Amino acid sequence: MSTATTGRRAQHPGRARARLLAVWLLLAGSAAMACAPEPWSAERLGALRQAGFQVADDTQRAQLALGLVPCLASPDPTLRDTIAYEALARWLRGGALSAATARQLGEALLPMLQQRDAAGVAAPFAALALAEVARVDRLTPIWAASERLAMVQAATDWMGAITDHRGYEPPVGWRHAVAHGADWLMQLALNPALERESLDRILDAIDRQVLPADGHAYVHGESERLARPVLFVLRRGLHTPAEWASRLSRLAGRARGAAAPPTTLAGLAAMHNAKGFLYPLYIALHNGQDEAARERLLPGLVAALRELER
Repeated sequence: MSTATTGRRAQHPGRARARLLAVWLLLAGSAAMACAPEPWSAERLGALRQAGFQVADDTQRAQLALGLVPCLASPDPTLRDTIAYEALARWLRGGALSAATARQLGEALLPMLQQRDAAGVAAPFAALALAEVARVDRLTPIWAASERLAMVQAATDWMGAITDHRGYEPPVGWRHAVAHGADWLMQLALNPALERESLDRILDAIDRQVLPADGHAYVHGESERLARPVLFVLRRGLHTPAEWASRLSRLAGRARGAAAPPTTLAGLAAMHNAKGFLYPLYIALHNGQDEAARERLLPGLVAALRELER
């Protein structure tokens, strides 16, 4: 026997992984039991999903919706993503929850943006659920103007401050904070009640994440998701071609600056992320039917792309 193993047997890597997985499953199971509202067990919630989340009684459905909010922080991706989030999205999109319940959901979700859970899922999934609440407000207003502005501030402050750029990672599954934040900003940007100042806040928050300060390279579709709210801000027609050109030129300049010799991984990531953001905008304009939007954005967009390719 090697002297390196004196007093104990060397642990096989496969056994170590198996033990870590067992620990994770135990923690996930505990989280499921802790978040599932009484009298709903994780098994009963799974059956509810199979039945299309049909809850006949309005009061019971509203109570369950609010009770599922803590499950958005579960490390179990089935409970978090395919049960809690899917249920909330289904009910909110289907008009199965009252305006009062939608407001309560927004109030319960906002504090979760500051939650620092070990799995890192609470804030990203709170943001994703808040996108659905914002969609309700867009279609049938549930917030006063001041409350809507507070939501814009909460969304943009959170989006601009994201530092955890993990996307998909077994066994926890999706975090995807940037993509979820972009979905929230998209629903807000679609709201015709927002004025120019709020749209500028949205664009500024997106700018901060297109080229993340930590040099992270997006590989889970984040860049395309960041482009979507920009397109809807563009369609509002509140920014001039010169303003768009200036914004895109600054972005291209930052990417080129990061990629200046000597070559670094962060510089390569900046160029990758900038192109991943700008090319979907170009394709959307090329394939779209909004000639006015094309005229506003395309000159500055082409100039920015040429700057990246030179």
